[in-house]
Amino acid sequence: MGESVNDISDRNVNNGIANLISARKALKLSLEKSKGLGLALDKAGPRLEEINQRLPSLEAAVRPIRADKEALAAVGGHINRAVGPAAAVLKVFDAVHGLENSLLSDPKNDLPGYLSVLKRLEEALKFLGDNCGLAIQWLEDIVEYLEDNLVADQKYLSNLKKSLKDLRELQNGEGRGLLDGGLLDAALDKLESEFRRLLTEHSVPLPMSTPPALGEQQCIAPSPLPVAVIHKLQAILGRLIANKRHEKCISIYVEVRSSNVRASLQALDLDYLEISIAEFNDVQSIERYISRWGRHLEFAVKHLFEAEYKLCIDVFERVGLDVWMGCFAKIAAQAGMLAFLQFGKTVTESKKDPIKLLKLLDIFASLNKLRLDFNRLFGGASCAEIQNLTRDLIKRVIDGVAEIFWELKVQVELQRQIPPPSDGNVPRLVSVITEYFNKLLGDDYKPLLIQALVIHRSWKHEKFQEKLLITEILNIIKAIELNVDAWVKAYEDTSLSQFFAMNNHWHLYKHLKGTRLGNLLGDSWLKEHEQSKEYYATVFLRDSWGKLPGLLSREGLIVFSGGRATARDLVKKRLKAFNEAFDNIYKKQSNWVISEKDLREKMCHLIYQAVLPVYRSYMQSYGALVAQDSSSSKYAKYTVENLEAMLLSLYQPKPGRYGSFKGMPTGGKFDIGVADLRRTASAVA
Repeated sequence: MGESVNDISDRNVNNGIANLISARKALKLSLEKSKGLGLALDKAGPRLEEINQRLPSLEAAVRPIRADKEALAAVGGHINRAVGPAAAVLKVFDAVHGLENSLLSDPKNDLPGYLSVLKRLEEALKFLGDNCGLAIQWLEDIVEYLEDNLVADQKYLSNLKKSLKDLRELQNGEGRGLLDGGLLDAALDKLESEFRRLLTEHSVPLPMSTPPALGEQQCIAPSPLPVAVIHKLQAILGRLIANKRHEKCISIYVEVRSSNVRASLQALDLDYLEISIAEFNDVQSIERYISRWGRHLEFAVKHLFEAEYKLCIDVFERVGLDVWMGCFAKIAAQAGMLAFLQFGKTVTESKKDPIKLLKLLDIFASLNKLRLDFNRLFGGASCAEIQNLTRDLIKRVIDGVAEIFWELKVQVELQRQIPPPSDGNVPRLVSVITEYFNKLLGDDYKPLLIQALVIHRSWKHEKFQEKLLITEILNIIKAIELNVDAWVKAYEDTSLSQFFAMNNHWHLYKHLKGTRLGNLLGDSWLKEHEQSKEYYATVFLRDSWGKLPGLLSREGLIVFSGGRATARDLVKKRLKAFNEAFDNIYKKQSNWVISEKDLREKMCHLIYQAVLPVYRSYMQSYGALVAQDSSSSKYAKYTVENLEAMLLSLYQPKPGRYGSFKGMPTGGKFDIGVADLRRTASAVA
């Protein structure tokens, strides 16, 4: 009891300090706990947010638990039925992608294997095309079921419906063809390239040699492609046709094969086919091309186009008639068939003259010879252009033949007004007409001419008989005779008139005797011209050269000692007269022409016999009288040898002036100086 107040006071102070320290510790501990709680709350915020975000999905996950029990029981079957087709489609998709490496390789290495893989792709795509829609439909059904029965989350169903809608749009639109990601198109592109490669590498131009002459047998070319290559082309076409991609291959085929035929034809030098009507004046300027045209056309049809026709059948037969006929028609047109027909048309449009008649018949013969080949090769509807051009050409040829033939007489009569040749030779009309009609009546041309005239008359529903042809030819020959008679009378110089008559009568006799035309005219007609020739030859010699011997008279030339000077004067006078007469006749007749060698030699010999023996004898007898005279060369002007050479060189043809029927100069015309055959009989009247 004895504690003092101080002790009590100290103890109280100590207790207060202890309490403060304890309170401080407690406060510090509370602060640390608050701080820890704050940190814990900071960490709990994101977790709560995460829980908040997961609640909808958790709600959707447990929703089936809250769904109708029967709906939950049926949903499994619906899902299985929808997933089955979808899984099958996905499995085929995987298989398609497994074919990608094979189909992107080069089919050249193993074409059969490539085509086999391609066929598997086609089958897979067919399956996808048939089943993708079904799988989508099943999936749409299950989505509708889930939605109706509230079995699935609405957001999930919305996304699923959007995906199915996109699939449906692809299925119904362009996406249907992209089921393989473009693999089929890429494979078909490679097949088209392989088709071109096979064609190009094996399409070799046909080795060309000079085409056989007309009448020689030509062999038909074998198939221009190996059988193995044809089989490959057919196999490629089969796959392309199955995918409706064969049109480009047809274009490739036409391009390659027509180019190959053109290359084959280049060896024949066919530049003349491009000649235009403006590049020549008449048929003779391209006459040599017309015969080549016939041979080349036959060669092209029987060798090249025949082979292409067969090849088109071999390659495209399984595709159909229209396809292979269309291919062949395009190849023929592009390779040069149209150019052949156009050249024939150009000939028909050239200036009309009688020579053209024979050339038109040559064209008609070529076309007629190939008629069966044309009908077989170009008879289809696809060859309509070639058919039309051919029909047009035949019509032009036949119309031209008929028009020229029936106007020949008119053209002969028109030439009657032309002056006769100044050299007394046979006019071109007479020289050409004989050979012309001999050709026209020969075995080569007469049947063609009759056939053409029969066809032309049939178009007018008229009949034609051969006697009409013969009558017309005889009338033309009669017109020629009248022309000759008129020309004989047209000369002012009597000797030249006789010379001309002799020339022409002999020409008609010589060139028609033993010919078909001569047989038609008859022996009496020929004999008449032979006699006329003899008559005019005799009169011509008598009235010209026959007068020269009389100028070398021996009258009064008895030489005696006192009359030598008188005799010399007479000899000089008579030699001078002879020289002047000879010079005049020779100068005038040195430009005259006898184109027939036999007649020319005969006439020169007759003149020689009439003049030279008399001159030789006269000079031997009296030449010495003037030989010593200072002006002897004035009277003894010609030696016997000189005179002989001059006489035997008379009447020579001028080089290049008088051609034969085949060798007429370029530009020479049958109707010299007269309007051409475009002028009709009615126009002349």
